[in-house]
Amino acid sequence: MGAGETALCIRRLEAAGAILIGKTATPEFAYASFTKSPRWGATRNPWDPERTPGGSSGGSAVAVATGVVPFAEGTDMGGSVRIPAAFCGVVGLKPSLGRIPMTILPSVFDNISHFGPLARTVGDAVAFMEAASGPSDDDIMSLPLSFSAQAARKGSLEGKRFAFSMDLGYYQMQPEVAAVMREAIGKIRDLGAVVDEVPMHWTRAVNDQWFDVWCVFMSSFFGERLTQHEHHMDPAVVSMIERGRVANATDYKRVELLRTSMWRDMAKLFESYDALLCPTCAITAPPLNECDDDYVATLPDGSFAGLDMTCPFNLLPQLPALSLPAGRASNGLPVGLQIVGRRFADEQVLSFGAAMESSLSPS
Repeated sequence: MGAGETALCIRRLEAAGAILIGKTATPEFAYASFTKSPRWGATRNPWDPERTPGGSSGGSAVAVATGVVPFAEGTDMGGSVRIPAAFCGVVGLKPSLGRIPMTILPSVFDNISHFGPLARTVGDAVAFMEAASGPSDDDIMSLPLSFSAQAARKGSLEGKRFAFSMDLGYYQMQPEVAAVMREAIGKIRDLGAVVDEVPMHWTRAVNDQWFDVWCVFMSSFFGERLTQHEHHMDPAVVSMIERGRVANATDYKRVELLRTSMWRDMAKLFESYDALLCPTCAITAPPLNECDDDYVATLPDGSFAGLDMTCPFNLLPQLPALSLPAGRASNGLPVGLQIVGRRFADEQVLSFGAAMESSLSPS
């Protein structure tokens, strides 16, 4: 899509009466969990200016968290809506693939990319979805489904069953995040839900293979930019494009085997539970001077020193995933609870969030 065009998502919001007030900061090509770039510098977290708001939709999260706007658009290919939502203490939704037409990429067959809202409340996220979702021939993968705002706003946890995983089987958890999660799970149980801690057996191969897909995404869609613009592009973007260019096609296709195994795990879970609960991120917002490469280590105990717990659910794009403010950690920074629902059950996931939000993060 050219710079002079407006995405269908935004045109729909404007048609519903939204007033577009500006564009917010993002890293180049929305590539990072930290919103900074050589051109624009670093965007700062409203809770601590020495920390990142997350990325890639960090500017959107800051605009919402500071009260500039009630909601903002973000894009989510590996957590770029949910990561900044968690770090800034706002609501962030990765809708099911196809609920909002994706019209800004060269391909309409990409299957990790989502538009989604960052919002002050679940109700505001529902308003965004009501305006922006629905099928369009501009995107062949958009779903012939209408969105029910009434169902999304009306939720009770009485009798609902949730599976909970603190670490998805492999993450090293920051103690402050784990403490907020334990408290949040207790509050959800108090609201009438059953929450069972379940074993997950995923490994950092999930993150590594998502990154393989992401690098091929970058090289396929933006690789031609290197010819004219490499000298002033973010070196991290250049590195990812170059890595994607030399990827093995068979290895790339075999990522689908991991995705299939992950889906079978989730399908089995959904036989007994209404949704999976887990942290949105394994840490609270990190310092501005760090980067994603600081969070790709396997520690001596075998756990993964990762930042986000979101990219696994871009490999399962049909599952909606909502980041809900779960409270503030002992270090004063926000923590997000991630609610991952059944295929295309966006309204149900939002209704769970609506039922939880006042108890988890009372005003």
